[in-house]
Amino acid sequence: MSSYPRLDIALASGGLTLPEGRIAVLGPRAGAPLDALPKDRTEVITGFFPDHQYSERQGLTCRTAPEGRYDLVLVLLPRAKALARAWIAQAAEICDGVIAVDGTKDAGIESVLRDCRKRAEVSGPVNKAHGKLFWFEGGDFADWAAGPQVLEQGFHTAPGVFSADGIDPASALLGASLPEKLGSRVIDLGGGWGYLTAQVLTRAGVAHVDLVEADHAALACARLNLTDPRVSFHWADATAWSPQSRADAVVMNPPFHTERKADPELGRAFIRKAAASLSPRGTLWMVANRHLPYEPVLAECFAEHEEIAGTGAFKVIRAAAPRGPGASRQLRRKPRS
Repeated sequence: MSSYPRLDIALASGGLTLPEGRIAVLGPRAGAPLDALPKDRTEVITGFFPDHQYSERQGLTCRTAPEGRYDLVLVLLPRAKALARAWIAQAAEICDGVIAVDGTKDAGIESVLRDCRKRAEVSGPVNKAHGKLFWFEGGDFADWAAGPQVLEQGFHTAPGVFSADGIDPASALLGASLPEKLGSRVIDLGGGWGYLTAQVLTRAGVAHVDLVEADHAALACARLNLTDPRVSFHWADATAWSPQSRADAVVMNPPFHTERKADPELGRAFIRKAAASLSPRGTLWMVANRHLPYEPVLAECFAEHEEIAGTGAFKVIRAAAPRGPGASRQLRRKPRS
């Protein structure tokens, strides 16, 4: 049985049948094969770079947005409620046939099923592996569509992006803690919709900022929020991306979750990438939840690191003298004052 067991069961039972025409799959995650679907007629729609890259490597056609009409749209439910509803509304707009919705209980599939039943005649559901899959045709979901929104501070965000409803307090703390001079070249790793880059651009002497973000929707918002020609935008996995030239500073508020599962290794990978992206005299400025044990990897990657600001929930860390490729290894840890 594949990574989508409910889809396998629905197809095997004959309850859900595959059309002869085009199929769109919204939101499949990396590592989850779509073996039950015909590769030559299936298009993956995802804006998350690692998932997009994985599906391309499987030989599937990948897009960041649908193109044209489809005879079957499979929505793999995200955990963000507004984004889940927006995807179903999008499916209803582009589909001439069946819309199938698959999700787990912790992604809110029960409430989505109840709400869809109020708008369309639903078939299924298939119950398996702590989730459900159901399908329907037609229905009016136009009011579920959601586009970019503008925060009180003037920043554009979008459903499902990190900190969609307001400025993240950890990022705000880091932004307020940045020094007046960061250097000429700065990298914002995992820059989201651009809040930290906006703060960097106010510092003296900044000539160029590379904003690196894996979420295509967040990057689109960043392009709206940051019209300064000094900014270059990169849709990429921040842990795998490399700059053309090493930076004077890296700023970041690294993620530490894979969906809802805590995964501190993500933050550690960001720290290693920051060290490898800095010049020998470069500096990392980062914020993290206080409980996250990043100090060992900071000691591994930098000759010195210190907490320069914090609250009960967050810590702002400055790390200098990177030990990444090309960096000097003669520098020692900064003595404690």
